[in-house]
Amino acid sequence: MNRSHSWTDYQDRLSRVTAYLHDHLAEDLSLERLAEVAHLSPYHWHRVYHALNGETIAATIRRLRLHRASGYLANTQLPVAQVARQCGYPNVQSFTRAFGVAYGMGPTQYRAQGGHVVFRQGLAQAVAAGYTVDIRYVPAVVLAGVPHRGNYMRMGRAFQSAFTHLAAQGLLRDDTRWMAVYYDDPAAVPEAQLRSWAGLSVPAGASSSAPLQPLTLGACTCAVLRHRGPYATLGAAYQWLYGQWLVQSGHAALDLPVFEDYLNNPRDTVPADLLTDIYLPLQA
Repeated sequence: MNRSHSWTDYQDRLSRVTAYLHDHLAEDLSLERLAEVAHLSPYHWHRVYHALNGETIAATIRRLRLHRASGYLANTQLPVAQVARQCGYPNVQSFTRAFGVAYGMGPTQYRAQGGHVVFRQGLAQAVAAGYTVDIRYVPAVVLAGVPHRGNYMRMGRAFQSAFTHLAAQGLLRDDTRWMAVYYDDPAAVPEAQLRSWAGLSVPAGASSSAPLQPLTLGACTCAVLRHRGPYATLGAAYQWLYGQWLVQSGHAALDLPVFEDYLNNPRDTVPADLLTDIYLPLQA
């Protein structure tokens, strides 16, 4: 087996681990069980995972569990104890400690005072908090990616798949952009039927192959909202963008889906500092 095939094989194995994590976050995730999923020796697989992903498996599990928990806290009324259980924490105390370290406040305070609350207070409050909308022409961006169906908060699985295949095809670059398209309104479409797409930009003149699907975004005027904070707050940002800003702006939305551009990496960025540009295509 040559070096390229060996690298691709390891990425495929670790992609299976990522998929397993997303499906079993509420369960005990031992190193031994994850080594079985990866079909790698328990003596070596974690070193491989750390080397290829840039974070330990413990850090990945903690990040994914807290990401899911933040979504529950921002967008549902589930009791904190139930959120803790559904995200794999044995009790509220351990969950509260972990959440406070990552988000700078406890779960109850986050539910009451997180960024999602600012957007739900109205246009003036969001503007006062530093959120503004920039209207500009967005050049075309060519991407390759995979579709996702279901809860938008679980898009990480699709991104991992797109990353693995793009890397295997030699198309990753230092300036690769991570972007997503959201086709449906979660308030109007059942969760299991929500359609989205996760992709990465490809170099000029390059083309990807299956299972990656090509997609071009942009090449139109957009309203651009730069969101700062946890991804769980994005749902409230959308409600504000459509329900407050758009109806008062004098602009009309173009018949194209909204898309997002993720400007930094959740593996090495605290949730409060995550930057996401939301692009709403507008009629000329």
